[in-house]
Amino acid sequence: MTAAKIGGVVAAIPTPFTENRTVDVDAFLEHGRWCLAEGCDLLNVLGTTGEANALSTVQRSALMAAAAKGLDGGRMMVGTGTPDLETTIALTRQAYELGYAAALVLPPYYYKPVQDDGLFAWFGHLIRETAETPIGLYLYNFPQLTGIEFSPALAAKLIQMFPERIRGAKDSSGNLDYARRLARIPGFAVFPSNEAALAEAEKDNFAGCISATVNIDPQSSARLWKNQSDHATLDRVGNLRQAIAAHPLIPAVKYLVGKRRGHAVWGNVLPPNLKIAEAASLDALDTIAAELTSAGQSMSRKSVQRFCANDMRKNKDLKREERV
Repeated sequence: MTAAKIGGVVAAIPTPFTENRTVDVDAFLEHGRWCLAEGCDLLNVLGTTGEANALSTVQRSALMAAAAKGLDGGRMMVGTGTPDLETTIALTRQAYELGYAAALVLPPYYYKPVQDDGLFAWFGHLIRETAETPIGLYLYNFPQLTGIEFSPALAAKLIQMFPERIRGAKDSSGNLDYARRLARIPGFAVFPSNEAALAEAEKDNFAGCISATVNIDPQSSARLWKNQSDHATLDRVGNLRQAIAAHPLIPAVKYLVGKRRGHAVWGNVLPPNLKIAEAASLDALDTIAAELTSAGQSMSRKSVQRFCANDMRKNKDLKREERV
């Protein structure tokens, strides 16, 4: 079985938490539906922005199931990578069983330094142990946090040896020269983490982007993906990204999602992340939110409800086809 290919604008969506650190599933689903209605092609669930590695395996598994029940799994990829192989195997199997389009897999990031042969062996075990649940796998390159960079040679070897499973990578390194080298590997789909890279996606052979800041203005990123020579939209996307990234990214994104929704639950983050408390940062983020609102970013409640109804119908149709 060949794993599905994905592409386009992917929002790395955050996870809303109550004061006692439980996931607010309703808030999560509302935001996911909004992102899809506003132009995202897919959602990335339980990545860095989703604070996946601050959650227990039980919490991750429960959110995976809730997201797949409330949204279209075919429009989601999910982070399943952990430092240990057995948990990664279990989460990756579950992702397939729940109907996710792909799994995004961090390297085993505790032991360092690690050789390419060690990483190849680790991913080989993952692929063989999930042979009966053959979801497509995307390497998650984030060396600033993991201390490990997937070499282009390793990526090429993995897709050469496992072409039915290895589909590409998300690159959060911020090094577009590195991302371009990966994108030259035949059949290897690369997603930079900055949506401004969409302006050169066709030239650089990028498959799209997977970005935290797409959560705030999905429409502009979708417009840039469709018209990569739209310089005005590129300026808007780049300026917004820069303005948000001037603050701690996860709490800043969550704060802005909360401003759109008017829901305080989005202000909560899990330790060791901290809420944004500095008055200057809050003022700057409030200004961003006000500018987005005045620009007419938010769609009407009626259009969101219409999208949600269509999305749930698709889910039911997909499940019906699977039963047949």
